[in-house]
Amino acid sequence: MNIHLGKRLIRAALGAAVIAGSLASVGIARADGVHLLWVQPMKDHPVHRLMQAGFLNKCKELGYTCEVVGDPSATNWDIPATLPLAEAALARTKYDAIGVYGPDPAIFSYIAKLGKEGFPVVTWHVLPAEGSVQGLKAATGEDIANAGTNAAVAIGEKLGGKGTVALTQGASNDTENAMSDAFRKTIAAKYPNIKVLDTQMEGFEPSAAEAKAVAILQANPDVTAAFGTTGNSIQTWSGAARKAGRDVVIIGMDYIRQNLDLVKSGAAYGIVAQPLYEESAKVAELLGALAQGKSVPYLNPLPAGVITAGDLAPYYKMLDSAGQ
Repeated sequence: MNIHLGKRLIRAALGAAVIAGSLASVGIARADGVHLLWVQPMKDHPVHRLMQAGFLNKCKELGYTCEVVGDPSATNWDIPATLPLAEAALARTKYDAIGVYGPDPAIFSYIAKLGKEGFPVVTWHVLPAEGSVQGLKAATGEDIANAGTNAAVAIGEKLGGKGTVALTQGASNDTENAMSDAFRKTIAAKYPNIKVLDTQMEGFEPSAAEAKAVAILQANPDVTAAFGTTGNSIQTWSGAARKAGRDVVIIGMDYIRQNLDLVKSGAAYGIVAQPLYEESAKVAELLGALAQGKSVPYLNPLPAGVITAGDLAPYYKMLDSAGQ
């Protein structure tokens, strides 16, 4: 077995153990009557729908009543359109605890507001330092810097330590910035003969993102790899490489079905398997425990290794179970 594949399988096993043991770790039992609210801008983005499936399925398993609210967009991050929907839900239903998606610091003031109103609040996909967000009781998600490091090592090894990498983000935010920084630092430290281009923002609109990636390839004929830190990045870069007629080693984020299919077909090399479904199930567990007056750990990090074509089967199975 390839040593790095072996490490990924070990990480996956550890991740499964974390999830399996999480109920015991926070003392969660089924509790009919617990009502939880999930607040997420850009609600209909495919990655966000996968997150919601993890949350809702865990709610069902635990006997909780749960609702998801957010602006019904797949491409436009809109906090101002989301918060009135959350307030409307709170006006019509008594909730015991609330999950608020927190990759954008602009939403932290809303978390603080909810905390002042007495709601336990959990965020996911980001891990703010304890005490840095007023009102936040717990956070779960991938180890963001480690995810960037893993992507850098995977690309560095695939390129044999030589080449040029294009680096893109969906937008400038704490999560993607930290991942890009870790990627860039790891390449510099481990693969000094690999050049990383300046980070470009690809955005969330698919055709515009692909056009930007094509422009990067045309302007940089030396690019041999690309890493994108948002869920559509594999689609962005595989489409751009095809249109430009280039052979590019592509790693992106998120094991949504379209991305798995691209890796399976060979159009992309790998995926940082952010624990999207797992972290979202963990949100339900943490909120349920807080709703019942129990203590939970503040930080709840989950592993996120890089998967390639030989590692896809468990992720297809997970998507099937989530109806995705």
